[in-house]
Amino acid sequence: MKKSLSVIVGLLVSLGAVSADAATNWGTRAGSSADLSSAPATRTREKVNYEKYQTRTLTKTYESKDAGDLYYTKPQNRSALYKQYEGANSSSARATKTTQRTTRSEKVVNKMRRKYFLAHPFYQPLGGMFGSHTDLSYNSSSYDFTINQTVPVIDQGGNASLVWNGLGGKWDMTGFSVKEDFSYGITDRIAVLGMLQYDMNEYKFEWDDDSPDDKMDDDGFNMFGLGAQWRFADTTEWIATASAYFQHQKDISNNFLIELKGGYKVSTSTIYGLARGWYIDLDGNSYGNGISDKNALGGVSTMYIPYQVGDSSAMYLEAGLGVFSVLNEDWTLNVEAVFGDYDWHNQGTIKGAIGWQPNDWFALNLYAKMAFYDSADGKNLGFYWMEPDAQYQDAEGNLQYLTDFTKLGTVELENYAETKIGLQVMFQF
Repeated sequence: MKKSLSVIVGLLVSLGAVSADAATNWGTRAGSSADLSSAPATRTREKVNYEKYQTRTLTKTYESKDAGDLYYTKPQNRSALYKQYEGANSSSARATKTTQRTTRSEKVVNKMRRKYFLAHPFYQPLGGMFGSHTDLSYNSSSYDFTINQTVPVIDQGGNASLVWNGLGGKWDMTGFSVKEDFSYGITDRIAVLGMLQYDMNEYKFEWDDDSPDDKMDDDGFNMFGLGAQWRFADTTEWIATASAYFQHQKDISNNFLIELKGGYKVSTSTIYGLARGWYIDLDGNSYGNGISDKNALGGVSTMYIPYQVGDSSAMYLEAGLGVFSVLNEDWTLNVEAVFGDYDWHNQGTIKGAIGWQPNDWFALNLYAKMAFYDSADGKNLGFYWMEPDAQYQDAEGNLQYLTDFTKLGTVELENYAETKIGLQVMFQF
């Protein structure tokens, strides 16, 4: 009965499901990547100032003397150009002709226009335009665990034994994701969005003893969704959006998300807050991580560590603060901190991103995100086993077959960690 497992599976039966995004991120980050801020003046033949959040073109003209060669002022009369001789018969006057050179004035035109930074947190395409955000990311999630088995099983010698008690290891998920958010502006303030995600993940249990690691690869389209975004406030000082999304996570759940954001514009920065709420409708009544394979008797053994048991739905809540700054006309910086309640644990994350946008229609955004706090450390989850060919001893001392998932003890978690590094390729057309 000692561990003879070699394949990890995601369990979503009447007892469990495993998320490719581990515990927190179910993929809904769609409409929050964007850009609407200002950049400093760019001097060309005309002075062009990128004004924040202006929705129309404004033009003002003023004169600056001796500033260039674009335009000349028209003299009111000839004396404004040349002085007359001081006397017709004066030799000094004839010898001395005083000339005043033309004073030239340049018309400097300030053109104020909106530059859409596509990596801005409040981005959505203007009316009649399309937006494309392609997110290429490397993701990892892991935790250490120690099994505390309290219910004995019957070993091959017929003896009751705590086979797995004290056995420890590490659960690890690494992989790459490609997520596409494609949006269309119905008006300047309302946009619709579609999303699709392809994952290439490896799940692994690494054991502390000499047992080989248990691994499984999972590749495929694991998420799709639809949503709408509404920028209901956009003034010289304030901006705010409301968004709603539906997502389907393959073999796991249907997710419904509402997101609110509000920002205050300061110089070339936007300081903002956010709040998100998920309602997660699970396909089963639990979700977690498990491994399964044939045992020594030719049957199937399955171990399961659920995050939650007994409920077919879950609620996730997030709140955070961030700042988005325009460094110059092409470069931006975004820092964001979020605290979330993810049903079975709480987590704090921080994210940093630097963006490059050389024009109005193309941008690149490099970002990194990591968890700096997680309440999963020290938490005890259930330890479940299913092996129809084996038996366990119940609380009354009776022998029962392990034909269903049976809780045999607990698993203590430590060193829970999540990281994500990604590149966003963005277009507006």
